[in-house]
Amino acid sequence: MPAADMKATAAKECTTKQSGLFNRFLTTVEWLGNLLPHPIALFAIFCFTILIASGIAGYFDMSVIDPRPEGASGRAADGVIRVVSLLNAEGLQRIVTSLVTNFTGFAPLGTVLVALLGVGIAERSGLISAAMRGIVMGASKRTVTFAVVFAGIISNTASELGYVVLVPMAALIFHSLGRHPLAGLAAAFAGVSGGYSANLLIGTVDPLLSGITEAASKIIAPTYSVGPEANWYFMFISTFLITILGALVTEKIVEPKLGKYNSDESEEDLSQAENMGALTAVEKKGLKIAGLVLLAIAALLAWTIVPESGILRHPETGAVAGSPFFGGVVAFIFICFAIPGYFYGKTTGSIKSYRDMIDAMSHSMSTMGMYIVLVFFAAQFVAFFSWTNFGAVIAVTGAEFLQSVNLTGPLLFVMFILMCGFINLMIGSASAQWAVTAPIFVPMLMLVGYAPETIQAAYRIGDSVTNIITPMMSYFGLILAVATKYKKDLGIGTLISTMLPYSIIFTIGWTMLFFVWVFVLGLPVGPGSATYYTP
Repeated sequence: MPAADMKATAAKECTTKQSGLFNRFLTTVEWLGNLLPHPIALFAIFCFTILIASGIAGYFDMSVIDPRPEGASGRAADGVIRVVSLLNAEGLQRIVTSLVTNFTGFAPLGTVLVALLGVGIAERSGLISAAMRGIVMGASKRTVTFAVVFAGIISNTASELGYVVLVPMAALIFHSLGRHPLAGLAAAFAGVSGGYSANLLIGTVDPLLSGITEAASKIIAPTYSVGPEANWYFMFISTFLITILGALVTEKIVEPKLGKYNSDESEEDLSQAENMGALTAVEKKGLKIAGLVLLAIAALLAWTIVPESGILRHPETGAVAGSPFFGGVVAFIFICFAIPGYFYGKTTGSIKSYRDMIDAMSHSMSTMGMYIVLVFFAAQFVAFFSWTNFGAVIAVTGAEFLQSVNLTGPLLFVMFILMCGFINLMIGSASAQWAVTAPIFVPMLMLVGYAPETIQAAYRIGDSVTNIITPMMSYFGLILAVATKYKKDLGIGTLISTMLPYSIIFTIGWTMLFFVWVFVLGLPVGPGSATYYTP
């Protein structure tokens, strides 16, 4: 055998062996995860565990010094963060009186239900099915995969849109193409949540994080300023990196592991979704009319937000950030699906009266029973965990450990990113986590010589990559509910093992990009952003 052929054969065998080892690892993760009880029961157990753990920690007065400056919002008068016991009279009173508001105030609940009222009309009228068929007919496998991940990242500008609309739609698109629907779900979820901080545009999270970073930087430099655009260059390029990595992981790891989809595993009849026939003349007419209606709605919304005097801009600052437009994005999701869906249905005959719209909305709500029950227990767990201060104590302890090892340079940032990713498993909110850890990390790394903008960019990597493998992420319950539609006996271990390759590859790839960007090329992470800080 020629030497070249022998080398190629050996390389192929090595790749196959490595792939087999990794698949066995993922299978083990899935098996271990699926040993856990039903997700609803699991969250109930989590609630009970938090109660017991808080009682024990409270008894031993577990606490840490609050790193935030005196007078900061949420800082105790004595400057100490203590674990709060819920196993006492005050804790039990808080549980009893807040049980309902924990549930009704859980942000994803109202967001999902309101958005699905509009989506239900568009789905029942046939608009979504026709639009998908128009999009995917003749589309290549790779084009669809890249498009799904990229759309997920871009949807972060209006975060609920990605979770509520794109993730379920991606599963439907993959199923319509004869591919495994969970692969489509995973690709979209990876883009929406795993690539949360990447985007081509400055989103709502940018001013939140930059404000926290600026406040933390003032501990060292009282006049330092950090703007919302501080990380734009790096996050712009990151969009393309995450798109490529997400598509490759989907096609090379996730989809092959899932195998061929068996529709018998589904929770409901998916025969309608399998209809991939060519669009009829009346369907094409309906799509054109629905498209014109959607364009008119978009123009109307643009009139309210583009001009400086737009009525949906911030009433005090006149800015788009923090405006009623972004605050009402769920209402716009409802409108942008319900109204075009109605006109499509009237054109094709699938909607004949307002009663058909009511039936469509009722049907969409009837499919959400499992999700509503799951949210009830998940909301209690998130509230209990927040009340106890466990997340803040763990975050400060971890940060102090990182500071104690006295690392410098690239290795310090690798540890910092990993630490942020670990903390993110317990504190799902990007701004909540950064509010606690920024007063530690920003001054510490500034004293080592790095600018706050660079520190924030590294934080955003760690904050994004583990979103897709933690039940603490607000929309994890929704993703689980959508997944069980296609695999009725799916356990939480299956979902986590499916998303784990994205988390691993994103962590490695994004950290490498940060290393090359900052330490090799010395490029600024945003317009006017410094890389290094000199006192």
